[in-house]
Parts: sequence; C-alpha cells; structure tokens
Amino acid sequence: MPKRKLDIPANTAAGVLDAEPIKTTSPAVVRAVHILDAIGAASTPLALADLARATGVPKSTLHGLCDTLVKLRLVKRHANGGMTMGSHVMRWANAFLSQTHLTEEFRTVWEASHTFAQETVTLSVLDGTEVIYLACHNGNRPLGVTFRIGMRLPAPYTATGKAMLSTLPPGEAADMLAGAWPEPLTRASVGTFAALAEEMAQVRRDGYSIDNGQMHEGMICFGAPVFDASGEHAVAALAVSFLTNEIDAETGRRIGRQMRELADQLSVRLGAPVQR
Repeated sequence: MPKRKLDIPANTAAGVLDAEPIKTTSPAVVRAVHILDAIGAASTPLALADLARATGVPKSTLHGLCDTLVKLRLVKRHANGGMTMGSHVMRWANAFLSQTHLTEEFRTVWEASHTFAQETVTLSVLDGTEVIYLACHNGNRPLGVTFRIGMRLPAPYTATGKAMLSTLPPGEAADMLAGAWPEPLTRASVGTFAALAEEMAQVRRDGYSIDNGQMHEGMICFGAPVFDASGEHAVAALAVSFLTNEIDAETGRRIGRQMRELADQLSVRLGAPVQR
C-alpha cells in the first residue's frame, strides 16, 4: 500500500494581510503586524508620520505600539526617529527556517524509507519542559490518540521528549524541571526526576527511548533524537507508536533500533556526522 501523506502544514500565502481584512478581537495585534510589515518593506528608516500614512493607524495609537515594539526589540528606533526592523525578528526567522528545513528533510527521509509505512510516526521539538509536534502521520491502528501539528505534551512522558532531554548537558534537564514537574497523564507517568534520569541513561545506552503507557494507557512509543551539525544536543526527535499488547521485548528492541536508524538518516541530512 502507498504511504499516506504526512500531515505537515503548507506555507502561508504571502500578503494574506493585504488580501483581505482580518476580523479579530485583538486589533492591536493586527496593527502591530501591519507596522512590522510596513517597516520591513521600506528601504530606509520610517518616521512616525510616514508609518501613520502607510498603515492608517492614528499617531496617538501608533506611538504607544511602536514604543512597545522597540522595548521587545522587534523594532529599532534610530537617533533621527526613523525605525527599522529589530534584532529579535531574526530569532523568529531562524526558527521558521530551521523548522521548515527540518520538516522537509523529515518528509524526504520518511517517504524514501520502507520502515513504519503504516504506523503512527511523529516529529517533535523541545520547547522548555514540553514537546511540540511539527509533523505527524497517524497510522491505521486505533491507538486512542490522534497526533496533531502544534500539539504540546509534557516532555518527561513522551518518547520524543525523553530522547531529547537525554542529550542535554548534565544538570540542565534537572534545572529545567525543578519545581515544574508536570501533572501525570497516566498512572504510569514517571513521577520523579530520579526515575526519569534512569530512563535517559537507557536512551544514551541503547540509542532510543521508550514511553510505555506514560502518555496514553495501552500505547507504547519508541523515540530517537535527531541531531544537526551544531553539536551533541538534539534539535528534534522521531517516535513511532503501537498498541502495547502488540509488542514483546524482542520486537521492542527491533523497533527501537529501526527508529534509531531512521533518526540517524535524518540527522545526516541535517549535517550531523555519519554514525559508525
């Protein structure tokens, strides 16, 4: 059977704000975006009067919005009062480019692989103590969970979260979770950092992680960290999910090794050294 298409969001069409008015309960956000669009499109710094003409925002409102954008480093105000884009915008741009590249490379690797063609496979990144799903393929098995792009889950309870946490420097994961241990999702959810540390040691030893009913009862997931050329800390992780009663110990080890191989293939495409 052919593989189903991965659920990866398409790029938003450029100029959508110009194409149609936006109905919203947060007009200040829309005005701020229009301000940033106008400043970004200008070849020279924009004065407040020029910005008012370009956006149609009243000067009194514009002044307050620009002051806030300057404080957030989204806008830079020059000595003559003209404004250009601020440095903080680059963080968003870099994050978008890296994640777009990541999902595209994941699509290429997954579609070329004959492994897990009909299984539930996910791609996640770490955001603090949570994982965010960037891409997902929900398989044929009724797992009781439907993964969605943008879904967030506590990192300690997920296979991808365990995989990524295991690559952090000593003490960083402990500091991150100190005083902020997430509410358990099931009775099996790991309850202490000491227990999680044992699981992370297993990931470093075997190359793959296991979530056995910690995120959802009756489901077992196998994950592996994904690296790029920047270093030893994972930039993402892959996971595959099954019904618990389908997996015995030997099958689990085989799946874990296969997930590690798939993650290694993606890592190489992202510039990581070839694993020996």
